[in-house]
Amino acid sequence: MMVRVKTTIAMSAVAMALLCAVGSAPVLAQTLNQTLSGQAQSGSGTDRLLVDAKEIIYNNDKNTISASGDVQLNYQGRTLQADRVTYDRNTGRVYAEGNARLTDEKGGVTTGSRFELTDDFKNGFIDSLRVVQTTIDNGRPVTTRFSSPRAERSEGETTVFERGTYTACEPCKEHPEKPPLWQVKAAKIIHNNSEQTIYYEDATLEIYGIPVAYLPYFWTPDPTVKRKTGFLSPRYIYSNSLGYGASIPFFWAIAPNYDLTITPTYMSRQGLLGQAEWRHRLDNGTYNIRATGISQLDPEAFLVSPFGPGDRTNRGSLESTGLFYLNERWKWGWDIALLSDKWFLQNYRIRSESLNSVYVKESISTLYLQGQGDRSFFDMRGYYFQGLSSTDWQKQQPVVHPVGDYNKRITPAGIGGEFTIDANVTSLSREAAQYQQIPQQLTTLFGLYQTCAVFEPGSCLVRGISGNTSRASLNLSWRREFIDPVGQVWTPFTYLRGDTFWVNPDLKGFQNNELPNFISGNDEFLFRGMPAVGLEYRFPFVASLGTSGTQTLEPIAQIIARPSETRIGRLPNEDAQSLIFEDTTLFDWDKFSGYDRAEGGTRANVGLQYTVTGANDFYANILFGQSYQVAGQNSFAKPDLVNTGLNSGLDSKVSDYVGRFQLSPNKNFSFVTRGRFDKDDFGLNRLEAGLTANFNPYIPFSAGITYARYAAQPEIGFAHRREGILTSGTWNLTPNWYVTGSVLLDLDRYLLARDTFAAQFAVNPATAVYNRQNPLYVSSMSLGLGYVDECTTFSVNYSVSPRDIAVTSGEKDRNHTVLLRLELRTLGEISFNQNLNGGASSQDGVATQ
Repeated sequence: MMVRVKTTIAMSAVAMALLCAVGSAPVLAQTLNQTLSGQAQSGSGTDRLLVDAKEIIYNNDKNTISASGDVQLNYQGRTLQADRVTYDRNTGRVYAEGNARLTDEKGGVTTGSRFELTDDFKNGFIDSLRVVQTTIDNGRPVTTRFSSPRAERSEGETTVFERGTYTACEPCKEHPEKPPLWQVKAAKIIHNNSEQTIYYEDATLEIYGIPVAYLPYFWTPDPTVKRKTGFLSPRYIYSNSLGYGASIPFFWAIAPNYDLTITPTYMSRQGLLGQAEWRHRLDNGTYNIRATGISQLDPEAFLVSPFGPGDRTNRGSLESTGLFYLNERWKWGWDIALLSDKWFLQNYRIRSESLNSVYVKESISTLYLQGQGDRSFFDMRGYYFQGLSSTDWQKQQPVVHPVGDYNKRITPAGIGGEFTIDANVTSLSREAAQYQQIPQQLTTLFGLYQTCAVFEPGSCLVRGISGNTSRASLNLSWRREFIDPVGQVWTPFTYLRGDTFWVNPDLKGFQNNELPNFISGNDEFLFRGMPAVGLEYRFPFVASLGTSGTQTLEPIAQIIARPSETRIGRLPNEDAQSLIFEDTTLFDWDKFSGYDRAEGGTRANVGLQYTVTGANDFYANILFGQSYQVAGQNSFAKPDLVNTGLNSGLDSKVSDYVGRFQLSPNKNFSFVTRGRFDKDDFGLNRLEAGLTANFNPYIPFSAGITYARYAAQPEIGFAHRREGILTSGTWNLTPNWYVTGSVLLDLDRYLLARDTFAAQFAVNPATAVYNRQNPLYVSSMSLGLGYVDECTTFSVNYSVSPRDIAVTSGEKDRNHTVLLRLELRTLGEISFNQNLNGGASSQDGVATQ
């Protein structure tokens, strides 16, 4: 007998039969007596099920219950959809046919032409299976896809895909039948939910349907895993000094808050390099420890000391970083690196968080304490610098113990305005004094380290004194802005600064005994005070351009009165050696970059600024100005141990002119140029110009070009003009493919050849040789091709490193490198770095082949 019921909400008997393993006659009889209208409920609150179908069929002869017509079952966060769902009480099997679709509580979607499952959904078979699952990885959604002509599900935990495929790529919308960018095909793909692991047997990796790699067996974490014990992607290396090599890191997730990564790397020429990294996360912070070491099989691949580590067999490094929060405002941490030698990290391409290569390549270890209030900031830290070039003498590197900064801003009652407290404490020491010859000459110590042939002021700079130096500085300042009825802006300000020095130079030892030519005394306690009072005046004239925008003409004048700076040349200068006079520093109260110098004397700064703001993000700005030493001693005209201020454009009573021009016709284009012009003949002493352009949406191309030219400054160590051009650009060929590149042109290289010839000709015209250089010398360049989509990242980059300069960077003179990187998202990443050079320079300690 067959009973046919048409209803939109089926009974809980069907629900129980389909998903809750209800197979006994008493239960079915009980549910059959329930009302056919309304929502049926059965079992506990967690087992309630909602069934929606156009038709319910009870076949008592075959002992089956069927639901048909847009069937949808909702149970415990899961949804089963199909054209027809049948429960066979004889076998306890559930059949879903026609556009079958199962969505689990995590959002994973399983589709197939036909489901054949047990009544508890824990076991069964699925034909033409497709599984789509989306997870979040680093804030980005990751969608993975499994497919198989037939799959088996066991115990609700394991799914076996026969002749299965796996990919994280989206199918082509226009041609879904085409293979994805990459996929893994395997005789069996086993997905174990409890282990969160995917196993592949007899697997082949295909790119655009073409087999490119075969593995008989491997496994990967499933996309829901953030960290899991197992092997990571391998790394391949090759170089003349190391040979061929490969490493396979092993990650051990010991506990939810700590883990260990062990990376053995075997190299055909040097043997086994061992690396281990321990990471630990605590309630208030994290720390890690990294250790690397090797007993080299062939040390002769490297130059011998002092040019390289060729006399070392055992080499290695020990590093650690940490960050801990004391409370919501205070934190402390460290970044420490101990190296066996200065070439180790570079020779073996070790990743290190201590590396810094902004100006010169060095390893920086630091320990710090930092706090931040609503309007205050505190930072104290110590530093240990280790130079990583053959021309770095470690005894000349300072040890900072410590440097501390404090800043506090207060709104004082009564007088208004803003009151600022700035404090700095610096203490450092070094074993050997550091000298630099001027005009610049090839005068070296031990054939490596820069020094002076004559230790006299005017021909030799002291970049750092030996011994101990400590300074404590306190600067108290106040400023307030007033706007009068006609729109003039008056800003009076004042500051009081005091510095206490303790200078204890070490006058013994090699070359340290030359220091008395520059600085005298032992255990000197010195004080320097600098009070100042000033006024800044601005009068902006604003005119409307109608709907086009506004224009503003603004004259600016500033006067600062203070006594002359004292003890110039008697104190070391560690943090104020850089001085750039340009538009950004024209109205600075003190134009020195650090605390070791304090600008003195009465100075006036004047300028005129014109600004236009218009529609469609139009912006233009022009600033032109000059500075005047009105009274007192000019701090920039009297040299200190490093001649800071000389050749700066401020070392005369009337300064050079400085200016800026900025133009942005819209948000896609920007041009900025700034320069310094000679006060007498308006000659160009300093020029920087930069243009950035983004041609979207017309052309998927963006580019930038920067030009810089600096006149010679022989009194501070730059004997030649410096000139260069840097260009860079990115072209998005398609939404996924891009080309990028950059070129640095060194335009001053030919000047060195010219001046070398002139010096040789002055000594002996017969033997002078002129080595002609191309003015457009390519100092460095890079060219890259890349592809990025939702499942794949691919890039290949070719680069040429810069040539060595007076202060070497520790890199090879001309290092041609190709870097290949391929990431198959959720599956793994491989990279390959190949040096195209046959030889090497002594700067990285590698012996020339």
